[in-house]
Amino acid sequence: MYQRILVPVDDSDTSAAALRESIRLAIDQKAVVRLVHVIDLAQFAWSANEFLDVPQLQDSLRKSGEQLLVKYVDALKQQSVNCESGLLEAWGGNLARAIVDDATEWNADVIVMGTHGYSGLTHLLLGSVAEGVMRHTRIPTLLVRAQAHG
Repeated sequence: MYQRILVPVDDSDTSAAALRESIRLAIDQKAVVRLVHVIDLAQFAWSANEFLDVPQLQDSLRKSGEQLLVKYVDALKQQSVNCESGLLEAWGGNLARAIVDDATEWNADVIVMGTHGYSGLTHLLLGSVAEGVMRHTRIPTLLVRAQAHG
């Protein structure tokens, strides 16, 4: 049913929960998993601060994203899950669009991603990449909520 599972990852508990769910789904469906990590290259570019080396900070974002993907790919391979990965670059915070575009190009059957499940003011202030993905794709999307920490 789901042969191609796209999983956006970061270093959060919600991402780890989505990853665990995608492993179960991939093993059950004998599917391939594509892990993607999105970095926002505009994160530091707006700063006119002469003390920031923007290209160096962007390279640092890329390196940390690549290291995160290697860690997660290794974890999936230990579970005998067929996987691949990709580092996606966004400009100006449109992370959801980068995920949707990659999922569409890769022909994903499902997107599995974590969500905090915030509502109200917290949601308004933090926004939601998961909500953005849901709004901009026709690909079925499974949202996985991590356990809240007291």
